[in-house]
Amino acid sequence: MEHKDYIKHYAGSVEDLTEELGNLRYDTLANFLEMLAAKLERDSAKNIAKDRLKLAEHLKDAHQCIKEASWNIAKAWVVAEPYEV
Repeated sequence: MEHKDYIKHYAGSVEDLTEELGNLRYDTLANFLEMLAAKLERDSAKNIAKDRLKLAEHLKDAHQCIKEASWNIAKAWVVAEPYEV
């Protein structure tokens, strides 16, 4: 897999993308983060299979941090949901 520094079919900057993601409803953002965490976990497993253990370790750590972030955003949604119009 080739890692790119852009997203195909997305013309905005990384800063724009950050704002767009940050403006998602918190339940949707939590879901996105959960899926991103799962992707990094899969990438970690693939790198273990290729004996890239240090890379796999960092990806696994990132997976755990993003998963924790998704839990925290999900908790924020519980608080924010009553205020959604």
